[in-house]
Amino acid sequence: METSAETLAGVEFAPRTTYLNTASTGLLPARTVAAMHAAVTAASVGSPPDMFADVEASRASFARLAGVPVSRVAAGASVAVYAGLIAASLPEGAEVLVAEGEFSSLVNPFVVRGDLKVRSVPLESLADAVRPETALVAVSAVQSADGRLADLAAVRAAARAHGARTLVDASQSAGWLPLTAAEDDYTVAVAFKWLTCPRGVTFLVVPEDLGGLTPVFAGWVAGEEPWDSCYGPVAELAHSARRFDESPALFSYTGARHSLALIEEIGPAVIGRHDVALADRFRAGLDRTGQQFVAAPGSAIVSVPGLGHRQEELGRAGVALSDRAGSLRAAFHLYNTAADVDRLLDVLAG
Repeated sequence: METSAETLAGVEFAPRTTYLNTASTGLLPARTVAAMHAAVTAASVGSPPDMFADVEASRASFARLAGVPVSRVAAGASVAVYAGLIAASLPEGAEVLVAEGEFSSLVNPFVVRGDLKVRSVPLESLADAVRPETALVAVSAVQSADGRLADLAAVRAAARAHGARTLVDASQSAGWLPLTAAEDDYTVAVAFKWLTCPRGVTFLVVPEDLGGLTPVFAGWVAGEEPWDSCYGPVAELAHSARRFDESPALFSYTGARHSLALIEEIGPAVIGRHDVALADRFRAGLDRTGQQFVAAPGSAIVSVPGLGHRQEELGRAGVALSDRAGSLRAAFHLYNTAADVDRLLDVLAG
């Protein structure tokens, strides 16, 4: 039976390949492309629209998706920058606990400081590995490499029991897995994957008290009155998370407000049911052939060890996926259908 996700996807998306690579980059909806085209065209003749209004609309939309007040949301461009912001706030010698094989942008900013203790453990052991000296647990809600879901409830409980903060990277989950950012200290997410936004859009959720973060890269946009903060030191930083804004990629945010509106319109829960059903269909097909895959129940991402070398061959056949460390990674989203899954299975069997 056709879902609302499929109905809207048919209006907004028209992929020319069997596109199963959202874990790398999501497709842009037609409404987003139209908005960006109009903004670029207007700017080319000296009449750009108010794209800062698009930043605020995007921030508000993400806040609703995340379930937090808009005052807790900063708008930027990179997970690594925001992880670096948090890394800069930690005292010398603080322990940061991460999962083995975690995405580099979430881990490296803590490592390069040089005076923090970064400890890696298997994802399934993360909650049990929190100890009194742990200052921060940083983890992706869904692992980029293979789609495994973190037990965030257990991680949060362990962190609270030991007085540690939590940083959740929702880059591989926001858009298909409902966000619960109110339950964590920090949540960060790029929006160019499952949120179907252009590159250059990233959000950071901070605590109500702003988490004790120093806005080390604050520019004029971080001022309470940005247009009065263009010269010299910023006299008054924004009272909200906007003090952590990066100077925005305006054309990207002009598109982002429309992409995020689409995600809100359908709803991450509906999208998630659609995405996971397709991933389950693929897993069932692999099972029938005896092909092993990484166990990741409830995930929209399926990783098949040993088949990464077939990525180029699949690409030539019009099926777009990723090769991650020798594994073939398929990611299913709202613009995919059962026919896409069957096409992938047919090509793999050929």
